[in-house]
This record gives sequence, C-alpha cells and structure tokens, in this order.
Amino acid sequence: MTVHANEPPALRHFDFIVCGGGTAGGVVAARLAANPDVQVLLLEAGGDERVEAVRDSRLWMQNIGSERDWNFRSQPCAALNGRTPPLPMGKVLGGGSSTNGLIWARGHKHDYDHWAAVSGDEGWSYASVVQAYQRIERWRGPADPLRRGSDGPFEVSLPHDPNPVALALADAAHAYGIEQVADLNGAAMEGEGASGIPNVAVTGDCQRVSVASAYLRPVLDQPNLTVVLGAVVQRVLLDGRRAVGVSVQSHGQYWEARASSEVILSLGAINTPKVLMLSGIGPSEHLAEHDIACVQHLPGVGQNFQDHILVAGCVWEYRTPQAPRNNSAEFTFFCKSAAHLAAPDLQPVLEECAFGSEITRAQYGLPSDPSLAWTLAPGLVRPHSRGQILLGGREMVDPLRIEANFLSDERDVTALLRAIEICRDLGNSTALAPFVTRELMPGPLRGEALVRFLRDAAGTYFHQTCTAKMGRDEASVVDGQLRVYGVANLRIADGSIMPDITTGNTMAPCVMIGERAAQMLLAAHGL
Repeated sequence: MTVHANEPPALRHFDFIVCGGGTAGGVVAARLAANPDVQVLLLEAGGDERVEAVRDSRLWMQNIGSERDWNFRSQPCAALNGRTPPLPMGKVLGGGSSTNGLIWARGHKHDYDHWAAVSGDEGWSYASVVQAYQRIERWRGPADPLRRGSDGPFEVSLPHDPNPVALALADAAHAYGIEQVADLNGAAMEGEGASGIPNVAVTGDCQRVSVASAYLRPVLDQPNLTVVLGAVVQRVLLDGRRAVGVSVQSHGQYWEARASSEVILSLGAINTPKVLMLSGIGPSEHLAEHDIACVQHLPGVGQNFQDHILVAGCVWEYRTPQAPRNNSAEFTFFCKSAAHLAAPDLQPVLEECAFGSEITRAQYGLPSDPSLAWTLAPGLVRPHSRGQILLGGREMVDPLRIEANFLSDERDVTALLRAIEICRDLGNSTALAPFVTRELMPGPLRGEALVRFLRDAAGTYFHQTCTAKMGRDEASVVDGQLRVYGVANLRIADGSIMPDITTGNTMAPCVMIGERAAQMLLAAHGL
C-alpha cells in the first residue's frame, strides 16, 4: 500500500520503520516486507520516480539540480579556489539509484577486507560481500559463477551498441598498459586495475534499472508495506536509549509512527548524521551549541565525510557528432597514480558531452549540445581529504554546514594531476584520432597553470559517504551489525556506514549494504 494522499497513514504502529526509500533503504524495506507477517513503514522525502528523466538512462544529468535532488552545497573549499561545489543526492523513490549515472561498480577486494578488519566482522570481507552481490544481481554479461549472480532482482548488463569513442578508449587504455577486460566487476576488482565498458543498470531500450523498479515496485501492493512519499523524518523517538519510532513531517502535517522492533536510518551520508544529531545522538559539544540534549555521545557522527573527486574534465570535439547512448558514460578504467599503492586510486570516466565546471565551461566556451563533444573526466576514488557535516540549527528545516574540504590533502592533488595526464594521453592517442577534431580543454598546461585548472574543475563524483562509520574505535558510530552504539533498536543502512569509501561508483555498494542489513534484521528477529 503506497500512501499518496495528503494524509498520514491510518496505521501508526509497525514492526520496522525504514527512513529513506533510496538505494539501501528500498532494499531493506522490500526484503523485510517479503514476510507477510511483518508490518513495514517506508518513509521517503521525495516523490514518484516514474518520470522521463529517471526512466530514460540517457537523460540522467537532468535530475541534477531538479526537484529530485536535495541540492546540497558545500561550504567554500579553500583548495578549490574558494568554490562551493554542489553535492547532488537523490530525493525521489529509489534515491541515487533513480538519479545517478547508472554505473554498477562493486568495489575492490581491498575495500571489503579493510571493512572486515576495522569492524571485526568477517561478514564484510570480500568473500562474504561477493555472496551478497550474487543474491542481488541478474547479470546479463559474461558468465562468472564464482563472482556474479544471475537470478537476483537487480538487472545489470553491458551497454548495448556502445559509442565508438568508448570502444576506442578501451583500446587506447590497453595500449597504454591498462588491461582491457570484459567484466570490470570480475577478477579485475581483485587486482591492479583494468579498463573497459562498465556494467550498467540499463535495459536494452535505455530504461533505467533502479532500486525503485527492481525491489519496490514489485511489492507495493502488499498490505504489509506502507510507503509514504513526501515524508521528511524529523527525529528518532527515544525511550531512554532505545529507539521506539520517528517523528515525521509530510503534506504539511507533523505526526509520529512507532516501531516495535527497530528503526533503520537510510537517509544518506548527509541526512543520516543530521537526524542522529537532532535526536541527541552525536558529538556532545556540538549538540550543546544548538541546545540539543545529548542522549548518546558519539563524536564520529558527521565526521569522516568522504566523496570521490571528479574533474570536469578533459574535453575533445567530435569529428562526427554522436548523440549520447545508454547511460552516456560507457567507458571507465581503474589504475594507480603511483606504483606503491595497495589498490587502484584513479577511476576516470567517459562523459558523452562537454563536461565542465561552472568556471571551466565558461572559460573554455564548451558547447551545450552533447553531440558535439566528449569528455574523459579524471576521477579519484581513494581520496585522503576528509570533511564534516555540522548542524546549522536544532530543527530539520535548518540548513546544514557541509564542509567537503575537497583537495585539502595535497596527496589528492598529486594523484589527480597524474589522472589528468593519463586522460590527455588517451584522448590524444592514435586510437582516438578518428573521433577528434581538436582538444577543447585543458590543453598542454604545466606547473601552476595546471594546478589552477584542477582547482577550478574538481568537484563531486556524486558519492558522498562515511559520516556514520562502522568500526570499533571512538570515532565509530555503528558496529559490524550496523547497530548504533549506545542506542538499542536503531541501525543505519546507507553509504554513511562505510569506514572508507569504496573503489568505484557507490550505487552497487549501497545496494549491498541494504541487502546485508536486511539479512541481519531478519536473523536478529527470527524472521
């Protein structure tokens, strides 16, 4: 039962309340509701995802800055020449899986073995996580029964008839010394890096696969699942140090819902720490600044903010115009910026348009017609820079102070300068000559001019994470079972629980986090 009317649901008592119908929360709600004896409430601040800019995978950039985006923005970043980069996050059923660039990148073996080590829970090891992915996936690419799933709810495939530039870039990367593989989520994510056509959440007719379409739509008619759209969670309701429900604002009304079993926060790496702090869970000194009584002192709430950094970008003019296809981003590669690194730290990606920042687009006069130019955007996926989320007031309507601190660690600058060099080498190579009239941006810059370009062009990869991290140190917010320390019946299931961000786009890891969280809940409650 989905509630669309301008009234709160009639039922106010549930077994589980899932806050956030996004990439992880939608999975949790659907898996819990598979048991007909369990009453589940799913609260989503956004609206219906069945609009053309979501459905058509080629139009995904139209969601950025729209009503389907929370439209968060960082405070000025000193290392970005004082710029205030936008931080898009999905505000719609399906969350980021309904608005993102649709690349399915599961993460590197190194990532998950590190998660297992810091959490003390082998369930987060690479070997265990692969099994979770196998339950999730309906993989339509080259068979790999050791790693890939074929009968899960989430369809993943290779792009149909990819842009010839994507194929040429794969050849160029191979010639450059970056192994070309058929499946970037296979053995490649256990090694030194690779290049190729990415896995995508796109059907053959350019229709998006999202958590909304794959997990939620098939079960919305079940009487034990209540979904309220336009519902903004205000606080977790606590009885002492036990979560008993949530307060909600929807359709101009404030109301409460109660959970007899657990409350699960899946609001994303910005809103999850916000709701925790507004509920009195977080750094006691910061809560006191806003006259919020501290129920549970957790100094790590809102800290450890991480995001992949994308540079917009290295741009070439097409020799023959090409309209975007599939997800408009049909090539990517993983490699190391320095040989001594334990895992790849760079992930540039093809953008089938002229991709520039608010400064570089005007400075270089980039075309707005996407068929006239293409971009190889340098990307950093193991950043050292860290930011934080701070309250701006004691109510949900009060804006946050988001300090992304992009490029605040000089190691990130060094790595991205190397990424720009690699991207320019590939784009200007012999393999790409048939598709290039000229390089539009940045050209052969050196020294301070290149650093200035980087600071003017760098921004988010749309992968905000790590602000309520899993672990066992004093900065950790949840344990290996995703239970909030010191608060009973409260778990977190979204990208905020990552101790460190994964190597690659974060949609797939967030679906996996939702899948694992659901299995934990089912086991804990004997369901």
